[in-house]
Amino acid sequence: MTTRREFLRQSALAAGCVISLPRSAFAGQVPEPLNYGVQLFMVRRQAVTDLAGILKSIQQIGYTQIELYPVVYNHPAGELKKIVADSGLGLVSAHFEYAGFAGKIDYAQQLGLKYMVCPMLPQEQWPSTAGFEKASDDFNRWGAQVHDAGMEFVFHNHCYEFKPQSEGLTGWQTLMGNTDPTLVKLELDMYWLTQAGQKPAAVLGSYLDRVKLIHLKDRTEGAPTGFVMGPEAEHFTELGKGTIAWPKLLAQARRQGIRYAYVDQDETSEPVVESMTESFQYLKGLNA
Repeated sequence: MTTRREFLRQSALAAGCVISLPRSAFAGQVPEPLNYGVQLFMVRRQAVTDLAGILKSIQQIGYTQIELYPVVYNHPAGELKKIVADSGLGLVSAHFEYAGFAGKIDYAQQLGLKYMVCPMLPQEQWPSTAGFEKASDDFNRWGAQVHDAGMEFVFHNHCYEFKPQSEGLTGWQTLMGNTDPTLVKLELDMYWLTQAGQKPAAVLGSYLDRVKLIHLKDRTEGAPTGFVMGPEAEHFTELGKGTIAWPKLLAQARRQGIRYAYVDQDETSEPVVESMTESFQYLKGLNA
């Protein structure tokens, strides 16, 4: 008899396999263009002092979307929704912290969101399989609640989830093996997948039914991979200046039906508006 633990192992290992995307998989479909936006974490310092101003700058660069971050949730939902609408930017997705997540469902609903994203697990849950099992239970519960509120629950990855743990599993495999794919969707960050030593195209292709959103930032050449968060993991650069194969990845995302891609460069060496402009010009040049 197969135990729950063995079932988890088999499911996780299967999920880790590379799934190729044959041309026939999307035969007859004309991929729609991606809608490019900015995750507000990238402009968190500016958003605190002049939210309307930085949103207008993002819109003037050419981006069409914004993904919210908790630094702006001091605004009532109706007021925040109007600020975004007045900027001319679209709003379908926002990040909400793990702690107190369920208590923000009504707020997210008032914003008119399509996706509620949990961006990170509490750090004390990272080192153990039990921590990721707890997160799985929370995600399944929140996923059902978010679904009942007319939205979708989404988890955003970093690199710590891919660290090998007990019994040969990673935290990522535990999450994927224990969460309901109909209730728990994914926002894949291409940089953090690469930082964790993963192949973004393979991970993207392994979860055709789960990936709804993607995050974009490039990675400097020769930087070491790893599972630790912090300065040693921060090898950020503007799109097109690093080593990530964006033309193929973005084309794959389009074929898979993904509609929203957010630039999310945590730190920039140049002024943030210049950085966002440089990345947008690269994306525009790809015509993806």
